[in-house]
Amino acid sequence: MLEKSNLEYEKVVLIGIVTREQNEEKLEEYLDELEFLTYTAGGEVVKRFSQKMDMPNPKTFIGSGKMEEVRHFVQENEVGTAIFDDELSPAQQKNIERILNCKVLDRTNLI
Repeated sequence: MLEKSNLEYEKVVLIGIVTREQNEEKLEEYLDELEFLTYTAGGEVVKRFSQKMDMPNPKTFIGSGKMEEVRHFVQENEVGTAIFDDELSPAQQKNIERILNCKVLDRTNLI
């Protein structure tokens, strides 16, 4: 007989951007892969955020309005980790952690 276990998965949000080099379809493909990696690492993706930008914001990767939307969702839903689809600089990671008040990873950290 199979045993039923009550595993607690950490709540996670995924964040990516649509650029000239990466269209929405490609972003969805990357976020699907990131969601699978998150699940295998013990996380449960509760929401995906995306934003169209020419290039990532050097301070926070996404724009201030989108960051505020993510911050609000993270606080309201007790999200433990935000995972970004692209590589973050150490300064970006520090800035984002300060704003979101949760753990921040990028694709490289997760893998």
